[in-house]
Amino acid sequence: MMESRACLWMSRIGLTLEWVALGVWVGGLVILVAAVIPAVFNTFGGQDSGGFFLTRAFEGFNRAVMVVMAVMIAGMVWRRSVQHPVMAPSSLEIVLFGVMVLIAGIIIGFLHPQAATLQAEAFAIKDEAARKAAFEAFFKLHMPVRALYMVNLCLGIVLMGVRVNYTLRVSKGQA
Repeated sequence: MMESRACLWMSRIGLTLEWVALGVWVGGLVILVAAVIPAVFNTFGGQDSGGFFLTRAFEGFNRAVMVVMAVMIAGMVWRRSVQHPVMAPSSLEIVLFGVMVLIAGIIIGFLHPQAATLQAEAFAIKDEAARKAAFEAFFKLHMPVRALYMVNLCLGIVLMGVRVNYTLRVSKGQA
């Protein structure tokens, strides 16, 4: 009895942490896109200071996403080990989260560092024609980064829906 009660509490804590982590991932992107980006470019004095601020904001978000990934992976492993149908992650959940992790890895490991370097180089250039060319190179790389962030946002929202739907179906005995 005591062992199952402890398992139940650990499962509750794990599920709560997973939902908080997924909320941080999805909610963080929503806040950055809907509130922070417009506020920065409507408040800061110039493109340089605003751009540097946003780069740092996304770097902080990326660090948070790495923590979120660790929490969610640990939670999914725990839920799989519990071997209870309501607890076990569905195949679709695993695939969606796997794609999100892959996209985040591409952004965090490759694209964002390159974009930050190109941005810093563009800001450092004084010659207007060279600066314009440097910004074109930056925006050419940054456009897929923004698109991947938006794909991850959509996948996160879909993952939330999949988790809710699966839990409701299993709890009703329809899985």
